[in-house]
Order: sequence, then C-alpha cells, then structure tokens
Amino acid sequence: MHLRVPRPRSLAGQLFAMQAVLIAVVVVGYALFTYLSDRGQAEEAAGRQARAVSLAIADSPSVAQAIRTPDPTARLQPYAVRVMQDTDVDFVTIMDPSGIRWTHPEPKQIGHPFQGHIERAQRGETFTETYTGTLGPSVRAVTPIVDGGRIVGLVSAGIKVEEISKRAQEQLTALTGVAAGALLLGAVGTYVINARLRRHTHGMNADELSRMHDYHQAALHAVREGLLMLDGQYRVALINDGGRELLGVRGDVVGTSVVDLGLPARLTGALLASEPRVDEVHLAAERVLVVNTSPVSGGERRGTVVTLRDVTELQSLTGELNSERGFTQALRSQAHEAANRLHTVVSLIELGRAEEAVEFATAELELAQALTDQVVAAVGEPVLAALLLGKTAQANERGVELVVSQDGRLDDGLLPPSLPARDLVTILGNLVDNAVDAAQSAVPSRVTVAAYTEGTGTDGSELVLRVSDTGAGVDPAHADLVFQRGYSTKPADEGGRGLGLALVRQAVRRHGGTLTVAEAEGGGARFEARLPLGDAGGGGGGGAAPAAPAAVTGSRPGSGGAV
Repeated sequence: MHLRVPRPRSLAGQLFAMQAVLIAVVVVGYALFTYLSDRGQAEEAAGRQARAVSLAIADSPSVAQAIRTPDPTARLQPYAVRVMQDTDVDFVTIMDPSGIRWTHPEPKQIGHPFQGHIERAQRGETFTETYTGTLGPSVRAVTPIVDGGRIVGLVSAGIKVEEISKRAQEQLTALTGVAAGALLLGAVGTYVINARLRRHTHGMNADELSRMHDYHQAALHAVREGLLMLDGQYRVALINDGGRELLGVRGDVVGTSVVDLGLPARLTGALLASEPRVDEVHLAAERVLVVNTSPVSGGERRGTVVTLRDVTELQSLTGELNSERGFTQALRSQAHEAANRLHTVVSLIELGRAEEAVEFATAELELAQALTDQVVAAVGEPVLAALLLGKTAQANERGVELVVSQDGRLDDGLLPPSLPARDLVTILGNLVDNAVDAAQSAVPSRVTVAAYTEGTGTDGSELVLRVSDTGAGVDPAHADLVFQRGYSTKPADEGGRGLGLALVRQAVRRHGGTLTVAEAEGGGARFEARLPLGDAGGGGGGGAAPAAPAAVTGSRPGSGGAV
C-alpha cells in the first residue's frame, strides 16, 4: 500500500485562504468594535435622555405646587406615570430632600428611601450614574427641585441597562447582517480573482513557480540560439544572451522598441511583421541569421516570439562547398578535354604519325603548365590561386574569358593569420561569380581580376581585390542597394538571390575594410575590396593599382577563354 503525500496547495489556493481569513478577521473585528462603540453610545444617549427628563420635571411649576400640598403623592404619582409613558424612560422617582420617595413605578416602594446616591443633588448639582436599584441596573440622572431659592425635593429619571442592551442588540443584528453580506461578497470576489490566478499559474504552488523561474532563467542563458520576446507594442520584453550576441545589441534593451535597436531594415521589418516568418535568412552586423517569428495571441495580439540561429559558418561552408563544386566541374571539364586530346594522340600514332602526335602532346602540356605558372606568378597565395584556376574553368564553360592581372603581385605567406582563407574565398569567389553572371550575355564576355597589396610603412598596407566585368554595369542610383540582402537584377530561383554581395560586404566590414562599386573602363562594373593588413603586409610586393591590368592570356583547343 502506497501512501500518497498530499500535494502542496497551489498559490491561488493559498492566496484564497489567506484573503478569506483576512476578510473574516476584518469584518468580525469591525463588527465587535462597532457593537462596543454602539453600546457605549447607547449608554451615553440614555444618560442624556434621563438628564433631560429629570431637569424638565424639576423645572415644572406643577411639581413645585404639588410638593407644597399635604399629600404630594396624590398629584405627583399620576404625573410621573404619564411622563414615563411620554418620554420612554423606565422610571421617574420624585422624593423629598432626604430621599423618601413620593413616586415610584411600583406603588409599594412609595414612602421608602431612594436607592442611589443623592448627596450631590442635595447640594444643588445635577449628575448621572449607573446604579442597581429596585428595578435592576439602570442609567439614571438625579437633579434637585428648587422653589423659592431652596431645595424642596429631588427627582430621578432612569432607563434600565437591560433596555439599553436591547437597543444595542437591535443595532448588532443589523450590523451582523451587513458584516455577513460583506464577508460573502469578499469571499466571492476573492474566489473569482483566485480562479483567474489559478488559470494563469496553471494551479502551481509557490515552490513550483520558483523552480520554473529558475529553470527558465537557466535555459535562457544556456541555449546558444537567440530568443527574443516582444510585447504587443513590439517592445523587447525578454532577450537572452544568445540573442544579444547574435543581434549585436549592448546594455539593457528590455522595454526598447525594435525600431530603436539599430538593426538592418529588412531584419527590423521581419520582427515587426504580423504574420509568422519561417526560416528567413537575414544579415545582422556580422552574422547571417535564420529568423523564425511566431505571434502570441489569446483573443488579441499579445506579442511575438522570435528565435534566431547563427548560420554564418554554415553560409561560409556553403560558399566553400560551391567553390569545391566549381573545382570538381573544372576537373570534369578538363578530364573530358584531356580524354579528347588523348584520343587524338592515340589516333595519330595509329596512323603512323608519331612525330605529329609527340608535337601535339608536348604543345598541350607546355600551354597548360604556362597558364598555371602565370596565375601562380601573379597570385602566389595558394587559396586565391586555386580559387582563380577553378573559376577560370567555370568561366570558360560559360563562354566568359577570365583575365588575371600580372601588374600587381601577391606572394605566398604575405597575408596575416587575422585574414583567414575562408573569408578570402567568400569575398573573391562571390565577386567573380557575380561578374561572370553579368558578363555572360555581353560582347566581349570578359572578367578581369587583380589581387595585390598597396601601401607600406608605419601606416600598414592593404590587400586590394578588384573584379571588373564587361556586363551592363550598375546604375549609380543603386550603388548602395546592390550590397543589401535580397537585391538582385537576376531572376529569382528557389534559393533566392541577393545574398552573395551582402556576404561580401559583411566579410569586408568584419575585417575593417571597404567595398566600393564603380563603372569599369569600357563599360560594366568594377568592384573593389580593400582589406587592411597592418604592418604584416608592409613587406609585400605591393604597388599602385594598375590603371589597365595586363591580362595573362592563353588559348588552347576547345577553350573559350583565358587565364
């Protein structure tokens, strides 16, 4: 048999119990205070009433006249009874100066001494007191009857304490009804409020809410993905450490509008959108982000939950993969072309033309080696050289001539470790791809690439990567738009367009460089990226940028371009 440990009462239940007890204590305390206060006020009112009645009797001329008669009781007793009936007092006792009663509600008490204090009245003073007499406890007033300047009698009027209690009891009954109604109303209101609170807290108690808050905080700081929560007015309600890092925001931004975070316009527009966004790619200051938004609604818009994933490395790896695919395609093309040449050599040998076969094969080998040597001589940096060789083959397949300038020189080992090969592939690869796309439909179809260092001394040097094409060029009015994510003059495909140049600008900015676009000589566009190398590049074989880059050209059978 298992004993079930009772579950702690929920927070809403605890609050309901506390509020119910509090309301009950307040109402009961107020009722008790009011009862005691009303009882005291009733006693004071009874004393004032008795005093007023006794003074009225003492000032009555008929009373003084009756006292002067041989039998005062005969006239005063009926008078006292009428006064008791008219003034709602319990007794009226008229006595001689020594305290012997002339009147009494009980006739058998007439002629007996008055039970109570009369000394102050005998001295001419009117006073009130609570005293237990023949009728029980009562609040009474005693006052002298003065005739001709001397005290000829005393009068006392009083109300029994029992009657005072009845009056207070009537008030207490009404007060109890009001208190019960207040308690019931308070209980109902407390129940309604706590039922709503129970729905909001899902019936959890304080310890469970505290643990959930701790887990919530730990999870927010532990996950690498960015989490951003916006309220109904698109202000930041919550942001975790990952979100701060991915968006590049600093300081306390809770309560700040999304518009004031300084984010790119397209990213800001995605966060302000009322409809959900699923796996949208956006550029932040230094990162490529995948953004998902989900509105929070409960009959009305309450806010938006935004998740952010960093795909900067993934995008860079995608660029490298595209380059590797280009290399593969270039090797496939060269293998196909080599097979054709090999068949030509074999056919010449079979025809008995051995000398012509040797001459043909030797010329092809010398031309391929010369082209490779010329590229390496112009760009000794191995990553860039390999990239340009692969891009040359791709351009040739598309009928575009790729020209590499030899006026400048970029030796191996010149680039510092702070400029990784991945960023060079991103920058130069995307610039060449865009230039080839632009030049493909032009006549002549040519792309010119120049890579060199410029500047020496304490000011440091710069790596210059310049790519020119013979395409339609860039409208000066759109010179800045071409670097924004999503802008493209080419038709969209499934993967979208307009990300390449935006990634180039992002990589250039990350290294503190500049990226510009201008009109190339003879038409087309000229993109130029300048990356600071510091003193590490000062000893490179740099020089001024060539005005018209000399091309390393060459031709071979079946090729449509040159290196």
